Amino acid sequence: MRQPGWDHGELTVGQLAQRSGVAVSALHFYERQELINSRRTSGNQRRYRRDTLRRVALIRIAQRVGIPLAEVRSALAELPDSRTPNRADWENLSQRWHDELDDRIKQLQQLRDEFTDCIGCGCLSLDRCRMANPFDKLSGHGAGPRRLIED
Repeated sequence: MRQPGWDHGELTVGQLAQRSGVAVSALHFYERQELINSRRTSGNQRRYRRDTLRRVALIRIAQRVGIPLAEVRSALAELPDSRTPNRADWENLSQRWHDELDDRIKQLQQLRDEFTDCIGCGCLSLDRCRMANPFDKLSGHGAGPRRLIED
């Protein structure tokens, strides 16, 4: 497949797939989900602007950390359609998820550090549970693994 030159403003779906590392079928899915868009040539072939590469990278990163596609779509909708997003646009977009990602990091660290111990699920099957959650006191706080859910 011929590589596009740095000065080519548009990529075919195959070029976008090759450059982004995403399967053509996934790109079609992203397009159906209104995460990316293309224009059609007179032969009905898709053409993507080069900045779609950055959008695809953002989608993949967001998926990797568990951000729902609906939220990604909403965030990408805030980017300008009339021009290539600049550094400030991307910075504003990343700030949107800053607090949520901090919370996720905290939850993952808590899961990593405390999952080997009593988590307050009410099973009381671990020796440590009788010390950390005697008589299932944490059940009064609600259902689920209270020590992982609560701060």
